[in-house]
Amino acid sequence: MKLSIGIIFCSLVLGVSSREWFTFLKEAGQGAKDMWRAYSDMREANYKGADKYFHARGNYDAAQRGPGGAWAAKVISDARESSQRVTDLFKFGDSGHGAADSRADQAANEWGRSGKDPNHFRPAGLPDKY
Repeated sequence: MKLSIGIIFCSLVLGVSSREWFTFLKEAGQGAKDMWRAYSDMREANYKGADKYFHARGNYDAAQRGPGGAWAAKVISDARESSQRVTDLFKFGDSGHGAADSRADQAANEWGRSGKDPNHFRPAGLPDKY
């Protein structure tokens, strides 16, 4: 619903052409794939301390696609962190995904989206494959 309202708003108020929307949506789709690839690599690597690297890398790769990719990265990152906050309410004990961890994840996300090198978060010993 939010997406359709956003598209209508931008089309009517901002006068965005259909060609620009096609480009934006293409970038967003490619950015979403970049985010999925980073998530899949993180799960495959299963490397302690590498989550911030994969957050930054996914956001970086998506943002390199253009405004649509950066938008997709932000939406996906925000949704992921918000869903963690909700699921943490139903867990007992320390889930390892507290507010501080969520803030650190969001900082890594923003680092990547801003075009900074995701290798800043790369832990020593992470295989070169990633």
